[in-house]
Amino acid sequence: MRPSRRSLIAGGLAAAALTGCSRAGGQVLRAADAQPAGYPTVAAVEHMASLLETRSEGRLRMDIFAGGQLGAEKDTLEITIFGGLDFNRINMAPLNTIARETMVPALPFMFRSLQHMRGAVDGAPGETILKALEPHGLIGLCFYDSGARSFYTRDRFIETPADLAGLKIRVQNSDLYVSMVETLGGDATPMVFSEVYQGLIQGVVDGAENNWPSYESTRHFEAAPFYSLTRHVMAPEVLVMSARRWAKLSDEDRALIRQCAKDSVPVMRQIWDARVAASQEKVLAAGVQMIEPDTAPFREAARPVWDRYLTTPELRALAESIAEVEG
Repeated sequence: MRPSRRSLIAGGLAAAALTGCSRAGGQVLRAADAQPAGYPTVAAVEHMASLLETRSEGRLRMDIFAGGQLGAEKDTLEITIFGGLDFNRINMAPLNTIARETMVPALPFMFRSLQHMRGAVDGAPGETILKALEPHGLIGLCFYDSGARSFYTRDRFIETPADLAGLKIRVQNSDLYVSMVETLGGDATPMVFSEVYQGLIQGVVDGAENNWPSYESTRHFEAAPFYSLTRHVMAPEVLVMSARRWAKLSDEDRALIRQCAKDSVPVMRQIWDARVAASQEKVLAAGVQMIEPDTAPFREAARPVWDRYLTTPELRALAESIAEVEG
């Protein structure tokens, strides 16, 4: 049987890691990001790499594989846990099946505002979520923005949950996202992100949900020009490190990596905010129509999703701690 692409990548990267790959006297750590070069998360990881190399005086360096060069996020996540990759910028959805705590910030309408989300992940709730990854082979380093997700459709606005009835809405391959859309009244349709544009063009799906930069950069706005600003999910993304690699580092290098990751966050947020504004301006200039519906009916309709996923006292306490954060 021929080995899969995933196994070849994992084997090759793991072998390099085990041999202590170095370049010009420095240890090379490998990072993956499914987003393309120039995307805010990629720029943030690049900034972290620069800080790490400078502060370690060249002892620690990073090679960054952006644009999905090493596969989809679910694949690179497995490789990271295995130890074949050192760092990975990952969406919350693939983590939901690994650590239940990651589902909490992905619940619909968990955050009241962008400021509330950032305050929560920078504080005690964020630390709780990051620590929950450790038993699963991952060291959580920091959170990056993933924007506010809203609905966009081919031929009508979503002004109330009732407007989702009968519409096939593309979602990530996540039970949580499927449950959210179905609870709101839509027909949730999991689909690989790279196939969404054609799916919209061909009418395989009637709409999708995502943030402004993704809506613009994928040109989904050409096929689905009705953008309803529901901001129903503001789940952040996470920069993680392989626990296998982490175990081989000195305490000094661990502290340095944590600090460099933390210091990359303000840079990411500055780039992200500028990108959101530019993407919104571009698509509106191209003829996209936008409304900002009253979200109260959506919040009420989505409440059963919370009941379904907040199944333990610990998860409910995490949700309550997020609610108590100012913002």
